[in-house]
Amino acid sequence: MMERRRQVFSVDLLERYAAKGRGQITCMAAGNDVIVLGTSKGWVIRHDFGVGDSFDIDLSVGRAGEQSIHRVFVDPGGSHCIATVVGGGTSDTFYTHAKWSKPRILTKFKGLIVNAVAWNRQHITEASTREIILGTDNGQLYEVSVEEKEKREKYIKFLFELNELPEAFTGLQMETTGTNNGTRYYVMAVTPTRLYSFTGIGSLESVFASYAERAVHFMELPGEIANSELHFFIKQRRAIHFAWLSGAGIYHGGLHFGAPRSSPNGDENFVENKALLNYSILGEGVLVKPSSLAVSEFHFLLLVGNKVKVVNRISEQIVEELTFDQTPDAVSRGVLGLCSDASAGLFYAYDQNSIFQVSVNDEGRDMWKVYLDLKEYAAALANCRDALQRDQVYLVQAEAAFTAKEFLRAASFYAKINFALSFEEITLKFISIGEQDALRTFLLRKLDNFSKDDKCQITMISTWATELYLDKINLLLLEDDAGSDNVSSEYQSIITEFRAFLSDSKDVLDHATTMKLLESYGRVDELVYFASLKEEYEIVVHHYIQLGEAKKALRVLQKPNVPVELQYKFAPDLIMLDAYETVESWMTTKDLNPRKLIPAMMRYSSEPHAKNETHEVIKYLEYCVHRLQNEDPGVHNLLLSLYAKQEDESTLLRFLQCKFGKGQPNGPEFFYDPKYALRLCLKEKRMRACVHIYSMMSMHEEAVALALQVDPELAMAEADKVEDDEDLRKKLWLMVAKHVIEQEKGTKRENIRKAIAFLKETDGLLKIEDILPFFPDFALIDDFKEAICSSLEDYNEQIEKLKQEMNDATHGADNIRSDISALAQRYAVIKRDEECGVCRRKILNIADDYRMARTYTSVGSMAPFYVFPCGHSFHANCLIAHVTRCTTEAQAEYILDLQKQLTLLGNEPRKEMNGGLTEEEPITSMTPGDKIRSQLDDAIASECPFCGDLMIREISLPFVRPEETDEIESWEIMPHNLGTQKTLSLIA
Repeated sequence: MMERRRQVFSVDLLERYAAKGRGQITCMAAGNDVIVLGTSKGWVIRHDFGVGDSFDIDLSVGRAGEQSIHRVFVDPGGSHCIATVVGGGTSDTFYTHAKWSKPRILTKFKGLIVNAVAWNRQHITEASTREIILGTDNGQLYEVSVEEKEKREKYIKFLFELNELPEAFTGLQMETTGTNNGTRYYVMAVTPTRLYSFTGIGSLESVFASYAERAVHFMELPGEIANSELHFFIKQRRAIHFAWLSGAGIYHGGLHFGAPRSSPNGDENFVENKALLNYSILGEGVLVKPSSLAVSEFHFLLLVGNKVKVVNRISEQIVEELTFDQTPDAVSRGVLGLCSDASAGLFYAYDQNSIFQVSVNDEGRDMWKVYLDLKEYAAALANCRDALQRDQVYLVQAEAAFTAKEFLRAASFYAKINFALSFEEITLKFISIGEQDALRTFLLRKLDNFSKDDKCQITMISTWATELYLDKINLLLLEDDAGSDNVSSEYQSIITEFRAFLSDSKDVLDHATTMKLLESYGRVDELVYFASLKEEYEIVVHHYIQLGEAKKALRVLQKPNVPVELQYKFAPDLIMLDAYETVESWMTTKDLNPRKLIPAMMRYSSEPHAKNETHEVIKYLEYCVHRLQNEDPGVHNLLLSLYAKQEDESTLLRFLQCKFGKGQPNGPEFFYDPKYALRLCLKEKRMRACVHIYSMMSMHEEAVALALQVDPELAMAEADKVEDDEDLRKKLWLMVAKHVIEQEKGTKRENIRKAIAFLKETDGLLKIEDILPFFPDFALIDDFKEAICSSLEDYNEQIEKLKQEMNDATHGADNIRSDISALAQRYAVIKRDEECGVCRRKILNIADDYRMARTYTSVGSMAPFYVFPCGHSFHANCLIAHVTRCTTEAQAEYILDLQKQLTLLGNEPRKEMNGGLTEEEPITSMTPGDKIRSQLDDAIASECPFCGDLMIREISLPFVRPEETDEIESWEIMPHNLGTQKTLSLIA
């Protein structure tokens, strides 16, 4: 048995005898779980259901006669309350706050009956009402502001008055929005027959003042009604739509703030989708008018007698009826009215004794059906809660479009259905009527709805869609052959669409199947396009080469993800097809190995070319060699071979002379094979190039011999290149001389003069006697007289010069002997108390240690010592110790090694240095000990350690060395007995 579905609206008794014996309930208002009641005895009773508290305020105190509360108003937050009490022929309006125990009378409203209040929902706070609007029974509007802390109204300002048709204001609502120019106000007010709207930027006072110069916008609906009401439905503190309970019906519509539109009368209108709900739906043949109204998101709650009829605002149908559990004494008067609490999302009804709560239970659950019945499909979808509901909406849309033969539209809706119809049922519907375009559209839309995990379905449907595209393309081609109009544009459109589909589906289509389909339908262009999408660039490039489209093929190869191997594979075909574009492409492609392009370049070079045609391979090779600094021998050899085949030999010579490897450490100066270059140049008869190669290979004789066949000047230049081998240079010049003499064809005397002139060009390298053998035996010596005399004079000058050099050398040797003899007799005077510069002991003390003394010249029993011209004196041991300590580690080791060698040689017989060398005794007669001692002297005594470079280098050393820890500790300040120290005060 199915469970009964819960009603949308339900009624519960909230409070019985809510007036607490203070009379009967006359009016009621609610906000934020706070209910405020007005009674017939002038009491205001406040129930705070949020905190479970209530208190009563007597507004009839001090007033004569019976007093009754006419209307009560409470703000959406439940803090501020306004009440009007009438009786004794007069009326007063009070303001009270939730925190106040006594109300405050608004004296300016003395004698005025307040029927409506508009709260500023966007800015109101618990501490301040901010600006609010009060509407009175005599058609006037006032602006009021009350601060809770001041215990009184901040101000009361008159805003507006109805003059044309004075009626009581029975309902007021206000909204505000912020703009760049200030706050914009939207105000709606109703009387029994009219709905007025006001809007403007600035203050409320300025907005209403502006209507003194412009017409007021209003909607008039004549008709009588007991209680005209105006309600806003509030969602997230913003009014969404409104409803006016008028005599003609319920006038309602949507509210759109922030984007005002101009109305026919020049005012700005913020109401949209206006409609009038006729009261005829409430009774069967009898016109029944509600006595009160409440508005929910999708429904109107209309109080008719003792019942509330719930009418769907969209469908205008009664969906529910609500009844109330009244006390017997209240049944006669019925339910008095309805009110709503926008903050809590609740509705209330009240009679003279009780309060009833009307709760809402998911009122939007069936709205999708309502909108669907009205064929408002977008709204129906917006209100669907699950996929099944959406399927129902899509199904109705699809069936309607299918019935109307709008098959493409129907296909789009069918594609969105997941459960209502199967995939097979939908496809069969289109196949049965032969709608291939609609079927294709359905498949494409269906693909958009699949998730990435449905790989099999996506691949199969995509393949099916591909075949449908190809069928459509073939059909259009047949129609084009038949001469149909507008086929060409449609054909181009479907081709563009098909390519876009291939691009979107390239990752889901099976590669082999798709390629076979495209091939079977003869769609070569699309096959190439798809191959490009799948990065099958080999197929694409091959296709363009077959069509002779070298530029397109090269553009494909230049894409970043194309394998570089394809460049090498298609290089021979491309360079033959368009050499210029191919070479330009190579020059702009990075990481290209020119060596792998050599077969293509050789193929191109083997073809004949016009004389003035730019050789593209040479251009590319020059780019590689000069710009890319390529060092591959194969590249250099190929460029050399192409230069060798050119008629102009200058380019070849420049290439051979260019040192490409210059500046590289341990690298060659050129990268081509010189032996290959020589063979090639000999074959092509490029003799000057051969001469250069011979010279470069240090084959100077061959270079000169070949140069003599070409140009003697070239041979001379080659002979002059040899600088480090005088004999070879002379031999080369002799070869040139022999050639020059043998080639002269003039008279004998003229030949001799030319030979003599040639001798001058050799800069003295060749003499007349060197070239005489090249002349015939019967040549007269008279012809050489001048040259022979000149040669003899040169020899004589050389002999004299040698004699002078020998005399200078002899004199220098004598001077050296004299200096050595004088040096042995040099002495210095030492004072008796002279001290050693290191140990500070006297120099002339008797030696304690003779181990070192035995290696030095004996000076009696004194220790060996050194005396410097500056006056400083040092013991030998002290000087060695000081120098080894201050010099470098390598020098110190060298000195100690010499000292050790002297010690080992100390017992050998030696010569006394004070005796010196005799003039006849050569320097080479020194003993090994003397030589070592001389080396040691040079190492330690070449300069005074206190006056020379050693002292200068010591400036950068610390005063106290790290190893001198005792010295460091001696300078530390150690604290003594502080108790024995006296403190002296310094008096200024």
